[in-house]
Amino acid sequence: MYKIVRKEALRPTVTLYEIEAPLIAKKAQPGQFIILRVDEQGERIPITINAYDPEKGTVTIIVQTVGATTEKLSHLNEGDCLQDFVGPLGKATETEGKKKVCVVGGGVGCAIAYPVLKKFHDDGAEVHAVVGFRTEDLVILEDEFKKSSDKLIVCTDDGSYGRKGLVTEALKELIEEGNQYDEVFAIGPMVMMKFVSKTTEPYGVPTTVSMSPIMIDGTGMCGGCRLSVGGETKFACVDGPEFDGHKVDFDEAMARGAMYRDFELHAREETCNLFKQEVK
Repeated sequence: MYKIVRKEALRPTVTLYEIEAPLIAKKAQPGQFIILRVDEQGERIPITINAYDPEKGTVTIIVQTVGATTEKLSHLNEGDCLQDFVGPLGKATETEGKKKVCVVGGGVGCAIAYPVLKKFHDDGAEVHAVVGFRTEDLVILEDEFKKSSDKLIVCTDDGSYGRKGLVTEALKELIEEGNQYDEVFAIGPMVMMKFVSKTTEPYGVPTTVSMSPIMIDGTGMCGGCRLSVGGETKFACVDGPEFDGHKVDFDEAMARGAMYRDFELHAREETCNLFKQEVK
């Protein structure tokens, strides 16, 4: 069993969990993920690692409550335990040799973008960051991004904080100002990553995206996380989760990701109702 040693609400629907998992903490690297189950009857869901502390033996994840499992997870407290917490899975981010990069994060994807950005910074690269949120109430990890970025632009869709507009607009401005990036790294909603890749492609800027499709076993055996990359079938759990954004078939990935949306919404409603009944 894996104990929750710290739980912190970053925003109303976004929560940080620090989990006691010493073996994973010793091996984890930026860009990798874990798969967890809340209880014996629970589904397996992949969550990218936000931080890890080998000395404390803990792994930190940041989760947005959007479905049945994340709803169930939100009702656990410090001292409670998860049934399963497996990892680290996937390939670590390659950061060596990059002199100047731009990291683009969207929404809760910023929790994944931050450890990658910090690794680029720690390896000596000049790091620019563009992070986007729907509104001020959803902004997370701004102070952390500031500490490890040479330039930071915060965008909100409604203009309630930072600059109003999309991350792609800010990214295009940075490129057209003459910034020559060795790589742009993007993580967030698939539609955001698609248009970040479309933004950089005309300029020939190498672009890496972190994909999180439907996933079950995390070892490449189920095939649930398959993607089309450069006309070839890849599995996000073992070949990724990071891929060349200019080669990913985002339309196919988004269509597959939407297959169970109605089912997931219904499952979350049932879970919420169950907890309401228990409270009564």
